[in-house]
Amino acid sequence: MFGINLTDYDKKVYEEKLADFLPDKIVDCHIHLSLLDQLIDDPDNHKGLVTWPSLVAPDMTIEDMEESYLQMFPGKEVKAVLMGSPTCELPKTNTYALECAKSRGVPAFYCTKWNTPVEEIEKALKDGFSGIKPYLNNSPLYIPRNEVRIFDFLTPEHMAYMDKVSGVVMLHIPRSLRLKDPVNLAQMLEINEKYPHAKVIIAHVGRAYVEEDFGNAFEVLKDAKNLYYDFTANTLDRAMEEVIRMAGPRRVLFGSDMPITKMRMYRIDAGGYYVNVVPRGLYGDVSYDKNMRETDEKDITIFMYEELMAFRRASEKLGLSKEDVADIMCHHAERVFDCRFF
Repeated sequence: MFGINLTDYDKKVYEEKLADFLPDKIVDCHIHLSLLDQLIDDPDNHKGLVTWPSLVAPDMTIEDMEESYLQMFPGKEVKAVLMGSPTCELPKTNTYALECAKSRGVPAFYCTKWNTPVEEIEKALKDGFSGIKPYLNNSPLYIPRNEVRIFDFLTPEHMAYMDKVSGVVMLHIPRSLRLKDPVNLAQMLEINEKYPHAKVIIAHVGRAYVEEDFGNAFEVLKDAKNLYYDFTANTLDRAMEEVIRMAGPRRVLFGSDMPITKMRMYRIDAGGYYVNVVPRGLYGDVSYDKNMRETDEKDITIFMYEELMAFRRASEKLGLSKEDVADIMCHHAERVFDCRFF
């Protein structure tokens, strides 16, 4: 789908819930560009991944992204930090992301594998990338999906180099226990302590999509002052509230995970795991996917708006100022990436 087919209900949601809340300038720090001819049809390449995002949008061009923003955010200026897809052929997806970033004057992440030489990362940054995007599917094949640790795909050698150059790392943590996993927490604390100059962004609030994912993570991480967080593809206001309370608004960023936030849905907690509730038939047969459920409800808006309405609820609960909201939605990304987007 090119762009967004907004309904009257979507427009009502935006005008009544978001237009006055959002700043005039927005930076989306977490999106994925990819082309269909870059995809890899190999089950081993999807280790640790859920399947439902491919039902929403298997690809997204830069033109599609820009048109989607125009339709989603009338009256606002939106820029994005670009990256390819870690499930694609990395040389192709990285090349496309960098070409698009240079043509738009914005930063880009370089997708890596566990065995990417440091010299390759060094060259990528010299070529114009601003940071790296490791991902759990790009860990050694012999490691089962639920046993992958952070350092199995973001190696100490990679972290030492990113610390040396004060580079940005976009980190999607692994393992089925998500943010509360003790191995994840131990390695996040190790990253905070050993690599204080790297700017490591913990994506999706550590994949804390329901309160069951919290555990004691926010207490454990409260003194980890060198970590950053985005609330990408998260609709849980309580997770946003807790991470902002813990880290402060200057270490929290907005990201969307486009193109999946084009999805028409809302999210519920189904006994400790998240479920996306979607219009019946819109995404084909979803009966096999525990994270998907169909409904006959008519007034369902898009994932992007659900995420941002959750952020508004969290902001109001915490009493954030308009300046705090603008910081999270725009200005903090400019500081992290040392970049003027507008």
